[in-house]
Amino acid sequence: MKTLIQHGKWVLLVLILLFPLMPVPEFWITLANYIGLYAIVALGLVLLTGVGGMTSFGQAAFVGLGAYSSAYLCTALGYSPWLGLLAGLVLTMVAAFAIGMITMRLSGHYLPLGTIAWGLSLFFLFGNMEILGKYDGLNGIPAITLAGFKLDSGRSMFALIWVILLLAIIAIQNLLQSRPGRAIRALKGGGVMAEAMGVNTARMKVIIFVIAAMLASISGWLYAHLQRAVNPTPFGLNQGIEYLFMAVVGGAGHVWGALLGSALLTLLKDKLQSILPVLLGANGNFEVIVFGVLLILLLQRARDGVWPYLARWTRRIFAAWLPEDKGIQVKPGAAVLNTRTKPAIDTVILEIDKARKQFGGLVAVNDMQFTVSAGQIVGLIGPNGAGKSTMFNLVTGVLPLSGGAIRFYSEGQLRDIGNLPSREIVKLGIGRSFQHVRLLASMSVLENVAIGAHLRAKGGDVMEVMSSILRRDSKIENSLLAEAQRQLERVGLSHLMQEEAGSLALGQQRILEIARALCCDPTLLLLDEPAAGLRYKEKQELAELLRKLRDEGMSILLVEHDMDFVMNLTDHLVVMEFGTKIAEGLPQEVQQHPAVLEAYLGGID
Repeated sequence: MKTLIQHGKWVLLVLILLFPLMPVPEFWITLANYIGLYAIVALGLVLLTGVGGMTSFGQAAFVGLGAYSSAYLCTALGYSPWLGLLAGLVLTMVAAFAIGMITMRLSGHYLPLGTIAWGLSLFFLFGNMEILGKYDGLNGIPAITLAGFKLDSGRSMFALIWVILLLAIIAIQNLLQSRPGRAIRALKGGGVMAEAMGVNTARMKVIIFVIAAMLASISGWLYAHLQRAVNPTPFGLNQGIEYLFMAVVGGAGHVWGALLGSALLTLLKDKLQSILPVLLGANGNFEVIVFGVLLILLLQRARDGVWPYLARWTRRIFAAWLPEDKGIQVKPGAAVLNTRTKPAIDTVILEIDKARKQFGGLVAVNDMQFTVSAGQIVGLIGPNGAGKSTMFNLVTGVLPLSGGAIRFYSEGQLRDIGNLPSREIVKLGIGRSFQHVRLLASMSVLENVAIGAHLRAKGGDVMEVMSSILRRDSKIENSLLAEAQRQLERVGLSHLMQEEAGSLALGQQRILEIARALCCDPTLLLLDEPAAGLRYKEKQELAELLRKLRDEGMSILLVEHDMDFVMNLTDHLVVMEFGTKIAEGLPQEVQQHPAVLEAYLGGID
């Protein structure tokens, strides 16, 4: 698939250069121009909604910001359209940052409602400002001049629109195939997983919101100088919904889906506007009804959009002419990432000191006390509802403490981590897996593991995003992928690193999560029910792996229900019931403890 897309870029570039030179009707040029303009906006929505998992209905307002900024500067002040582009991007960036800092904190249905609110606000702002001509808008916008050529017609604007679209597609692809790109893709897998790998999810959401807004602004700039006039109508909520529809129809999770969806809907809308009034005997926006029905059918039958079907069909047809797609390859000579020094064996690295967690009047964890030492496997067991998962979430920063303290060994001393967020805790050397596997199913095994190395490379988010777009991060990117490959070899999954993570068996997925956690370079590994759902042989292989890691100096704290697995693996056991510790000691001692036999084990010999 990657090979097919690479060839597609060159095919598209050739078409861009040749199409306006062909004796095609001007109407075709106009349609192609609008497809390009819409695709630039839809591309931002692919990044924001399809990849990042955040629905926005307000992108048309950012198109308006780009259009009006350039239109006003060029008509009222006589500035160059290129200065208008710069001004529009700066204004859009500032507005998107301010809006994003508020809106991106929302979740569930509140997020799309929030995008509708600010989209409508900007729309009415355009229509009520005297300097922007109110609802009549601005006319007499000058044409763009490029290298001495005046782009004063649709045919002359064609190449500029489509070259910008192609560059935007390449830029977004470069971004998504990088360290910050993996962090962006991890957002859709859930904030808990991303934060546990060290991703600042709030900051990353704002960054992609600003990128999507700036793409919309560029489209608005092109639109203003193509039409040579602007008014608020194209920047309202209806158009915002249509942009989102284009991304969804094409394939919201696929970069090229933005272009496909824009083309399909633009061409379909043109045909429906000609056919429906004749069939119904009346004029009106009847195509909106058809679009609504199509969206319902699409969500029922093809939620990933049309692009995946087209890609599979094209791949089958051209398979004989295309070289084999070998996936992401690790280049030889990658620099080895720095690793932290492991503490001496038997050093206390985790200390739970009267840890307490209350939810209102419910005490889920009641003054828990235990320790984990370096090179030790400690099991945390207990019946359902005992508070194990809550205790686990307190250690990993998912939940804040209500009382007591949790200390972790870092830089030669125990330091309090009880109220640190997950992304700060993983920096200190705590890696984790999840009770319910949290992988990005459509990403390769190698890329899933590389997410764990997110904090192993340093750099500011904004500058790193720019570096990724320009492909100036190849060395560090290769080092991160090499580290992911090394961890896959460590756990015995290197032969599957190019496979999609979602295609692996459950046992392999759990091992994959351990490899991802190891990529964080932890001194303590926290595993939440790692043997759940595994067959007997898979449990044996998992136990062998964990013993191997312990022998390498790794400390492990695991929550588990399988008593045979725990008894044969752990060096030390802590037993909980109703949030309280009822027993602690060697597995053989705990197995015979009266309180444990009564509460949980049921008299296991």
